[in-house]
Amino acid sequence: MEFEKPAPGEELNESAEATPPRQAASVILLRGGSQALELLLVQRTPEARFMGGFWVFPGGAVDAHEGEGDEAHRLAAVRELEEEASVGGIAPTELVKFSRWITPAVVQIRFDTHFFLASAPADVSPVVDGSEIVDLVWHTPQGALDAYGREELPLVFPTIKHLEQFAGFESADALIAHAAQQTVRPVEPRILIEGEVARVLLPGEPGYD
Repeated sequence: MEFEKPAPGEELNESAEATPPRQAASVILLRGGSQALELLLVQRTPEARFMGGFWVFPGGAVDAHEGEGDEAHRLAAVRELEEEASVGGIAPTELVKFSRWITPAVVQIRFDTHFFLASAPADVSPVVDGSEIVDLVWHTPQGALDAYGREELPLVFPTIKHLEQFAGFESADALIAHAAQQTVRPVEPRILIEGEVARVLLPGEPGYD
């Protein structure tokens, strides 16, 4: 996938040393049960230094008091979901890990983000915090991709790739059942600069190695 310019906070690192990635976690909140598949996207404030104005899954960095390892990521994920979208009632143990993405080494601000799936509690009504998050929307995966294609929904590379994967599932239950059977391996994209255009490569794609 090609990008003419990076998202805010994804500028390339001019230093010879890579920035150590900060631990982070994100919740992909699903609704639809066995009948449909919709997911929650939230819009970061345009004033934010990192990903300002972009639509993402609720999430953020792991706080020091949350510890380390899988438990810390789960605690951070449910905390961020409640802080950003006022969605509570989900236990950390209920989360199903879906993926782990590490920001490319050439980018200034880096995260090692663990993405989890969760079913939305019955009759949930997410509400944005109004400061860090300014809007939200429920979308089918393909609906979000179509909105991105019409330039109505600014998305970043990992979100796009997740949505492309989700588009192959007919229901939230089917996606969660699939994820529960998978082994999660870290994905660290690489950036190839060609003139003024940056190509993002994933493991296994030509030119990655």
